[in-house]
Amino acid sequence: MFHVVLVEPEIPPNTGNVARLCLATGSVLHLVEPLGFSIDDRALKRAGLDYWPEVDVRLWPSLPALLESIGEDARRFYLTTKTTRPYWEQSFRSGDYLFFGRETRGLPESLLHAHPDDCLTIPMQSARSLNLATAVGIVVYEAIRQTTVNGG
Repeated sequence: MFHVVLVEPEIPPNTGNVARLCLATGSVLHLVEPLGFSIDDRALKRAGLDYWPEVDVRLWPSLPALLESIGEDARRFYLTTKTTRPYWEQSFRSGDYLFFGRETRGLPESLLHAHPDDCLTIPMQSARSLNLATAVGIVVYEAIRQTTVNGG
């Protein structure tokens, strides 16, 4: 089981699609406020289809509140275009936290600078970035593949 953290997501359909992915993979979805939409948003529920009530969603008032809650021992990985280390070089373990930033700005620079060894990227040839739900899917399924193959 993995923890998918969306920090200040802005686009309801992206978050709805990530929620559906979390249900399909048995992952916990953490949403860090402020959100760019209401949890009651129709587009959010439409993207999550009728699965939304079954998703393990945890809402956090701020990033510091979430970070304090999970403690220092939790393994955290920050997905960003501002590093060169590909996500597949990381050996994932069940229980890891995978952080993804806002669609328009990514994760806070201060967070990335504080944890440079924990930053990962999805290499791209031409695009500046990928759709948030696509990026989450790529990394979560690699983590599942690794833990299934390695038993971890």
